[in-house]
Amino acid sequence: MPTTPPEKPPSAALTPAWMRHPLWEDALALVFGTTMVALGITLYSEAGLLTGGTVGLAFLLKYLFAWQFGPVFFLVNVPFYLLAIWRMGWGFTVRTFCAVGLLSLLAELTPRWVSFAELNALYAALFGGLAIGLGLLMLFRHRASLGGVNVLALYLQERFGLRAGHVQLAIDALIVLASLVVLPPDRVALSILGAVALNMVLAINHRAGRYMGVS
Repeated sequence: MPTTPPEKPPSAALTPAWMRHPLWEDALALVFGTTMVALGITLYSEAGLLTGGTVGLAFLLKYLFAWQFGPVFFLVNVPFYLLAIWRMGWGFTVRTFCAVGLLSLLAELTPRWVSFAELNALYAALFGGLAIGLGLLMLFRHRASLGGVNVLALYLQERFGLRAGHVQLAIDALIVLASLVVLPPDRVALSILGAVALNMVLAINHRAGRYMGVS
């Protein structure tokens, strides 16, 4: 997914207690955030779209092999957890594991709860991107993510000096290009438009130093 990876937070010892989220707020944020992302994923799935990152990879495998999105998304994230423990710490990894598990479940349940008699593909691309962006924003602000590519990008930046944003963009571009095998060009173009909407949410609302409610 084309996202800005969450930055490593200040040490808990250096962060005043009043600025930290209590556990119950973190838990609610995981539920609310993954629910928003699941709604965006449902819109993308119904319109035959996809996005970047591990979500996009799961979409690609779903379209190629007619596999269920939820289990595939959960499994493609498994190899990244050890890297997340080392690079981001146990707290971030546990929250991310919970977020990935919740999204895997909600992505399967949401289409049973929400159906569309008619869905405009342009609307699905734009509103789906906004919904996913808002969900990711909630997760990022509570020190969680949807795993995979975000963590890998941060590792490559630290280990080899590669810019995390450039790595993320390159991987997302490869996923979108690969989607041309299974999606018509107009759906790929709409997917790119949705990615722009998603990134606008994060670019406007997720900037270092502007949000201090870390946990």
